[in-house]
Amino acid sequence: QVQLVESGGGLVQPGGSLRLSCAASGSDFSVNAMGWYRQAPGTERELVAFITGGSSTDYADSVKGRFTISRDDYKNTVYLQMNSLKSEDTAVYYCNARINRGSSVREYFYWGQGTQVTVSS
Repeated sequence: QVQLVESGGGLVQPGGSLRLSCAASGSDFSVNAMGWYRQAPGTERELVAFITGGSSTDYADSVKGRFTISRDDYKNTVYLQMNSLKSEDTAVYYCNARINRGSSVREYFYWGQGTQVTVSS
């Protein structure tokens, strides 16, 4: 079984920064693309940032130039550096990973438990 564990959320003032981490753990797996999503109350979950196995990246227009996604394949960890935070960035942030288990070519989608980010003065 594979688990994704997130950390790094919290309360920050507008203009501040936070760094989220998401580590995949388990046995006999390999991680392909990874992403960060967020969901604010009353809204649908939306993609924030995406990184492929080859480290190509893509971002939602609302966070371009402020957020940076990166990965450490030795640690099976994905990061989201969030700078110049705004009140509208307030949401629960979830990481997602596409994972191969064992020798299977099938991709399994895994989600983290979510971490709250609140931007407020």
